[in-house]
Amino acid sequence: MSSSSSSPAKPAHPDLTGFRALSFDCYGTLIDWEAGLQADLSPLLAALPPTHPWRATPLLALQHFNALSEHLEQAQPALAYDDILAESLRLLAAEQGVRLDELDDEEAAAALRGERIRDGPGRWPAFADTVAGLRTLGRHYRLVVLSNVDEANIGRAAGPGGPLAGARFDAVYTAQAIGSYKPSAANFRFLFERVRREFGVDKEKGELLHVARSLTADHVPAKELGLRSVWIARGGDRPENYGTGGDYAKLKAEGKLGFEWTFQTIGEFAEEVERQFAAKKKKEETQAEEGVGQQAGR
Repeated sequence: MSSSSSSPAKPAHPDLTGFRALSFDCYGTLIDWEAGLQADLSPLLAALPPTHPWRATPLLALQHFNALSEHLEQAQPALAYDDILAESLRLLAAEQGVRLDELDDEEAAAALRGERIRDGPGRWPAFADTVAGLRTLGRHYRLVVLSNVDEANIGRAAGPGGPLAGARFDAVYTAQAIGSYKPSAANFRFLFERVRREFGVDKEKGELLHVARSLTADHVPAKELGLRSVWIARGGDRPENYGTGGDYAKLKAEGKLGFEWTFQTIGEFAEEVERQFAAKKKKEETQAEEGVGQQAGR
C-alpha cells in the first residue's frame, strides 16, 4: 500500500472517485506473466547444465527473455506477439547452446520450437485477486485493456473458460491492432482517441486513469504523456524482483516515474476504490439530509 500519510487531514490515498475509465496493462498486472512464462520456459531450463545459474534462479531467464522480446518489439513492431514469443525462445535457446536435434524428448523439442509458447498468453493464469477486483472496479468505471499481446491470445484469455472469464471489459486494444508496442507513445495516443470517441472519456480532463505493473512499458510513457496512473507493484518495489517490469530505484532516481498511487494487488486497489466511493456516497447523503433540515427550519 502507499506510504502516504494516513492522518485525518490528509487521506492515505488521493481521490479515485473522479475518474470515468480505467485502462489496464494486462500481462504482469492482471495475468501472472512470470509464472506462465516460467512454466513455458521449463523445457529450456531443464536442458541446461545443472550448474547453470538459471536453474537455481529462473527469474534470470525471464529477465533475459524479456530483454530479447522488447528488442524484437521495437525492431519489428508489425510482428505479432505470438511470433515475438516464439522468436525470443529460439534466440534464447541458441544463445545457451541448446540444440533441438540433440533432445530425446520430442515434447520438449516441440516446446522449444515455439509450438507451446505461442498460445501461452491465452492460458497463463490470472492472479488470484484479479477477477474479483475487476468486478468491483467495473461497478464504478469503464474498464479498458491496453496490451502488447496479440488479438488471438487476449481473446482466449478474456473469453469463456479463459483466465479472465468472469471479468467484463468495455474495450480491448492490442499492439497487433495498433501496429506498435508499448512503450510507444502511439499506443497511448490510440487509447486516448478511442476512449474519447467510444465512451466520451477525455484524458485531458483527467477522466482516464492507467493501471499497470510495468514501469518501463507503462508508467514511464504515462508520465511523459501526462496520464495519471496507479502502480500495481506485485512485489516489484523489492530489489530482488527488479528486471521484468523495470528497475524501480533507478527509474525513480532518474525522475521518470509519476504514478500517484501504489498498491500491491488489483484486489487492494479495488478495496480502496470501494471504500472511497462508499465514503463519498455517505458524505453526499449527510449533506442532503442537512440541507433538508435547514430548509425545514426556515
